[in-house]
Amino acid sequence: MQTVLLTAPYMLPSKERFLPVFRHYGLELISPKVEERMEEEDILKFAGQFDATICGDDQYSRRVLEKCVPRLKVIAKWGTGIDSIDQEACKELGVQVKNTLNAFTLPVADTVMGYILAFARREPWMDKAMKAGEWQKIPGRSLSECTLGVIGLGNIGKAVIRRARAFGMTILGNDILPIAPDFVLENKVEMTSLKSLLQRADFVSMNTDLNPTSHHLINRETLSWIKPTAVLINTSRGLVVCEKDLVEALQSGKLGGAAMDVFEQEPLPLDSPLLKMDNVMVAPHNSNSSPAAWERVHWNTIRNLLIGLDISTADFEQWKTKI
Repeated sequence: MQTVLLTAPYMLPSKERFLPVFRHYGLELISPKVEERMEEEDILKFAGQFDATICGDDQYSRRVLEKCVPRLKVIAKWGTGIDSIDQEACKELGVQVKNTLNAFTLPVADTVMGYILAFARREPWMDKAMKAGEWQKIPGRSLSECTLGVIGLGNIGKAVIRRARAFGMTILGNDILPIAPDFVLENKVEMTSLKSLLQRADFVSMNTDLNPTSHHLINRETLSWIKPTAVLINTSRGLVVCEKDLVEALQSGKLGGAAMDVFEQEPLPLDSPLLKMDNVMVAPHNSNSSPAAWERVHWNTIRNLLIGLDISTADFEQWKTKI
């Protein structure tokens, strides 16, 4: 019998539902308690005990992988992002890495638009004032008066742009890779440099993955280009933004506001200045929230696991109607 280390936080609460599936395919589970992710030392406690894993943003560094092989054969990532996995080491050590592409495009894009609308129309601030006994008419803006800059035009970036276009926003785009000309033309996107985008945008949406070119892409220098009334929205990866520089820009008035769903350290420390700022909205890495999307990812991750372990999936579809 092969053993699977199940540590994906969104799947652990549904573990009992899927136990018959794992048993059917001869898989035994190890499922420790996980708050947000497994750090290196957490995984090392189980090194050599599992043949595959269904993980979240667990830290599969070279050090960890070298301790887990040769038994570890497959890392099935619950979701899309695999930046917490040393992919080069996986190739060298023969560990397969599988994920679900386009897993949460729609809920994340909806989240970005929710933040844009909240800041433009000022609803959270008016609600707070009203409940404090104030009849205060806080000025807002129509989105048709605003410019949106999207950094990273992958699936999520494109979905954000389609939504923003419906609101009549002027749209700027920036990406290190060429973007299909038909998408750019159909959605009236002006592709421009990072500096030009930051200088002109009223809202900046970070939708890049985490890689060497995007690590701390938003930093003291790039924040110096941004409009002092602009709002930065990050639903991508925490390390895309240097939080120390972001806090400094917000405190000094060089940036109008921020909406952050991801952070350099998660959970966000309780002493973070971001928690005390009236011009900042924060969320606990939850922009992927969608029961329907979660369900698709549950099943696709299990399928990826089985394929990686070379287990036949001929009867896999029937399980979706059984449980």
